[in-house]
Amino acid sequence: MPDRLLKRFLPRGFYGRAALILLVPLVCILLIASYAVVQRHYEGVTRQMTGIFARTVAHVLETVNQAPDTETAAAQAAALGQAFNLRITLHAPGDTPPRTEAQPGLLSLSDRVLVEQAERTIAGLQGLELANGEVTLWLESRHGPLSLTLRSNMVAPRNPHQLLVVVLLAGVLFGAIGFVFLKNQVRPILRLAAAAEAFGLGQSLPYRPSGARELRAAGHAFLEMRERIEQHIEQRTLLLSGVSHDLRTPLTRLRLALSMLEGEPEAAAMLQDVAQMEALIDRLLDFARAEAEEPMQTADLAALLRHSVERAARGGQAVTLSPDAPPGPLPVPLRPHLFGRALDNLIDNALRYGRRAELRLLPATPTDGPAVEVEDDGPGIAVDDRAAAMRPFVRLDKARGAGRGASGQDMGGVGLGLAIAADAMRSHGGRLELTDGATPGLSGLCARLVLPASSSRTDQAARSKTSLEPAGTVSTTPTPTATG
Repeated sequence: MPDRLLKRFLPRGFYGRAALILLVPLVCILLIASYAVVQRHYEGVTRQMTGIFARTVAHVLETVNQAPDTETAAAQAAALGQAFNLRITLHAPGDTPPRTEAQPGLLSLSDRVLVEQAERTIAGLQGLELANGEVTLWLESRHGPLSLTLRSNMVAPRNPHQLLVVVLLAGVLFGAIGFVFLKNQVRPILRLAAAAEAFGLGQSLPYRPSGARELRAAGHAFLEMRERIEQHIEQRTLLLSGVSHDLRTPLTRLRLALSMLEGEPEAAAMLQDVAQMEALIDRLLDFARAEAEEPMQTADLAALLRHSVERAARGGQAVTLSPDAPPGPLPVPLRPHLFGRALDNLIDNALRYGRRAELRLLPATPTDGPAVEVEDDGPGIAVDDRAAAMRPFVRLDKARGAGRGASGQDMGGVGLGLAIAADAMRSHGGRLELTDGATPGLSGLCARLVLPASSSRTDQAARSKTSLEPAGTVSTTPTPTATG
């Protein structure tokens, strides 16, 4: 429990933690130096000097007490004052010495020790004054009150705070030098993190390894990894595009041949199979184009949703936009064509297993950007199958073959709809979430496209880009059946 409470106040970034590693020993050294040098050394020196001066005071007091009369005592006191560089004054018997009270200066750290040591070692001390760098001792002699005034540096080292100032300035100076070196060491890590983050968002920034030997090794490993991933993506895209393109030629010949067999009863069914194969090829091409480069730009997310709903409505699909959607524009940075393709795939998937769908636009949260929900009235997807549903070429209900909708019509699914949407969100730095719907009248599968918040770029960079693994998060709310 104390560890968790302490972690809340510790920096989370590498630069902050490295700075803390630098500052904690430096502050500890300053504290140890202050205690060991000021409190121990200066206090010891003060006690030693005060003890030595106590012998001088005892000699002066003894000499004055041995004088036969007051005049002789005053003369001897003046002579001793000149000999010991003191101001010794013999006062009238009625003079009252001041009350012993330490009034040290603001920066005189040894005055307290001086007062304590004087009271302990000087016999006959009646009072003590500390003012303007001078110490006045009041003693009781046989001829009346006796005052001794001396410079305070005769009994205590002066200005011990100067050592603290020197140590503090040296600590600040060396701390600043350490911060400069630390910043130079952290900068290559930040550049590597920025390059990795940009690559996770579909961008390939120029990066040159720099810094320490270990950081250069990590940078070279990142460049090699990025090159292998780019080659893999390029090979996969070329493979899918080439196969899909080569299949169109025989399919076109089959369609022409079947169109000449209008009277044959099997011709209509075969034409339907050819149309289904062409739809599958279109999906494969969409999946291959998911990795295509498209620059990020500011687009109106609300208008993009309205256009998707209007386009689906023109096609006779039962898709509506939630009345809670904001009427005004909502500009966000995204890839409009790629995001629109992901949204269309979710709408097609919703209508494949349901009869109607509803789109909703959710506002941004402190940790995420705005999100788009597509909820249908279908049977939904079981919790244990949601991760697999976002993998490419995975059809959960194998008994349906290529996939049949709620009406029993063959829809030509190939298991790429959710995979394309997941890939598109991954390239945006966002995620695809699958949960149970809760809207009355729908309550089927709710697919949520969550865009990243502008303040969480580090978390976005950590997300994988390869489409061979499932993306997004999966809700643990139970649902009855498994479709999709």
